[in-house]
Parts: sequence; C-alpha cells; structure tokens
Amino acid sequence: MLKFILAAVLASVSSYAAIVTEKVTYKEGNTELEGFIAYDDSIKTPKQAVVIIHDWMGPSEYTEMRAKQIAELGYVGFTADIYGKDIRPKNGDEAAKVAGEFRNGDRKLLRARAKAAYDFISKHKQVDKKKISAIGYCFGGTTVLEMARAGLPLKGAVSFHGGLSTQNPKEASKIKAKLLVLHGAVDPFVPAEEVQGFLKEMNEAKVDYQFVIYSGAVHGFTQKGAGNDMSKGFAYNAVADARSFEDMKDFLANIK
Repeated sequence: MLKFILAAVLASVSSYAAIVTEKVTYKEGNTELEGFIAYDDSIKTPKQAVVIIHDWMGPSEYTEMRAKQIAELGYVGFTADIYGKDIRPKNGDEAAKVAGEFRNGDRKLLRARAKAAYDFISKHKQVDKKKISAIGYCFGGTTVLEMARAGLPLKGAVSFHGGLSTQNPKEASKIKAKLLVLHGAVDPFVPAEEVQGFLKEMNEAKVDYQFVIYSGAVHGFTQKGAGNDMSKGFAYNAVADARSFEDMKDFLANIK
C-alpha cells in the first residue's frame, strides 16, 4: 500500500514541469534588445502572454522574477527591453537621464520599443497571439499605458505605480485594451492633478478601466529594494504589493 501511495505521489509530482526560462535578443530597427521568457511547458496549448515592462533601472532580476511569477500562473511572461541591450543604468542619476529621454521627449521611440516586444512575443510558439497583455512598474507603468494609447491590440494593460500623463490625451480613443491602474494613495510623484487628468481622459474616451488606490502607499510600493522610508516618496509597502498582485491576477484571469 505504501509503495502504491509513493508511486502515485511521484507520478503526480513528475506531471508538473518546471518553469522554462530563456534569454532572447530581438530588435527595434537597428537596436538590439534583450528579453527574458518564462513559461510552464507542461501546458501544451498556446497561452496568454504578458509583456512586462521594467522600471527606470532597466531590465533586471526583479523583472525576471515577475516573469517567473506570471509563468506560474499559466501564462507566458516576457520581459521587454526599452533601453537597448547595452544600456543598464548603474544608479538613480543615470536612470533618470535614460528614462527621461523616452518619457519626456518624443514618445514615438518609447512606443516603438514597446511594440517591438509585443511583435516579438506574439510570434512565439507558446503564445496565443490574440491574447497578449502588458504590465509595467513605474516607468513601465507609463509605458504600458502608452502601448494602449497607441492602439496596440492588447487584451489588458496593468500599470503599477506608473505615471499617468500623456502628450496627446485625445489618443485615448484608440485604446482597445481593458486597463487596470494600481496607484499609491500618497504617491508624490503622481499628484492628484495628474490622476484627475487621467480619469477625465479615460472617461471622455469611454475606456474600460479600473483605478485602484492603496492607502499608505507611495511610489514604488511593489519594490522591496526601495526601502521603507516614506519621506522619500519612494518606498516598499508589503500590503500594497500583495494586494496589487492579487488584483492583477484577478484582472488577467477575467480577460482571457
């Protein structure tokens, strides 16, 4: 009897494949970009893909960790590279300069880099190209909203503590995706005026969106490396991190 139970347990364990990961390179124009893919290869049918856009520090172990979490939910996680393969800021000053070139200047390049990630993962054999969503953190949150405003056929777009402003609010009429915006209630980097402007933009365009506010959370509330000094306006909040992840899970599950 004991042997039978042990054999059944081992058979059950072996039926669950490990998460497969791979680093890949792809291009936007002549610029080489580096991505990271994670998926569960025990799921044989094409899956919804989730493009993950990095914060201002660029692709990192953090975004790879998020890709693995996404894969554990049954999706294909793909970390995009907006900056370029050889551009990885070493500190906040460098990150502010690089991110600013995409965020504060002409956002055509930002959108082109994001679209390159979308186009690349849509061709992957594990992916159902009709079911692609995007999530992003800080700078990445801004980016996924720009992907939606550009009219990319995303199923959904999730912004974690991202900037909400855009250069042309009228482009909200192009949005095809459902949106989920996860925002810190006391985020000093995304002031109330910006929030109100975003809500007005979405309401006028009749976009299908949800806007969730987490009490006591400032900018960067999902990132443990941000520390806990809220006076800096950038700090980790374990409760908001956990709640926002659950909110994202529910959102993705309901747009399949």
